[in-house]
Amino acid sequence: MSYVSHCLLLLLSVLGFASVSRAAEDSRVFELRIYETQPGKLDALLARFRDHTVRLFEKHGMTNVGYWLPLDASDGAGAKLIYVLAHSSRDAAKASWAAFRADPDWQATQKASEASGPILIHPPESIFLKTTDYSPLVQPAGSTKETRVFELRTYTTPEGKLDALNARFRDHTRALFAKHAITSVAYWTPLDTDKGAGHTLTYLLAHPNRDTATKSWEAFRADPDWVKAKAASEKDGGSLTVPGGVKSVFLTPTDFSPLK
Repeated sequence: MSYVSHCLLLLLSVLGFASVSRAAEDSRVFELRIYETQPGKLDALLARFRDHTVRLFEKHGMTNVGYWLPLDASDGAGAKLIYVLAHSSRDAAKASWAAFRADPDWQATQKASEASGPILIHPPESIFLKTTDYSPLVQPAGSTKETRVFELRTYTTPEGKLDALNARFRDHTRALFAKHAITSVAYWTPLDTDKGAGHTLTYLLAHPNRDTATKSWEAFRADPDWVKAKAASEKDGGSLTVPGGVKSVFLTPTDFSPLK
């Protein structure tokens, strides 16, 4: 190996270690929230977020990470809003939500926006998450100028297999995603048992566009390194996900999303 190659390899190793270290030090709690609207009410919900809610979240100590709309009808296109907040801790999240709901500005906004009836079909779904030790540091300010297509993926593992799945992502999958132009945005695991703690991995990817995503996934799945890594990770106990346990939702960011 040449001196230049050796230095380059060393630099990449250091950068990789630094990335993992930064992720391991990220003690924030993330909150994935899913809203489903009454027919024809999505625009009203988006207007409420755009004009009021995102500002009030920041006022009460919540960090707006990203806001997205599903692209496919089967995933709720035209009726769902999916977004992620960051909190300094679980207790901070509880305090922030209490202050937000008691805020007269929010109460007036909610009342005005629902004068003709409720916007949501049912209460929002909320999932509290922590970052894995191999997740990139989530930084909305690092968004690109071009609007990307995002992909929210959720894997459900058999009992006792989450560590093996995380090891495969840590040691192989994330690097192979980068090789095939798939950008890793964040990797999380749920904090609560009733939301999948101990057997669920939720992660967010970004692609330049939908066509690129299709081509990248085809190249990734055909990559001999992936085939080898997958086989090695499953040699002692079968698949690391349960049947039907891989869910993918393609998303487009809203105009008010920090992460684009």
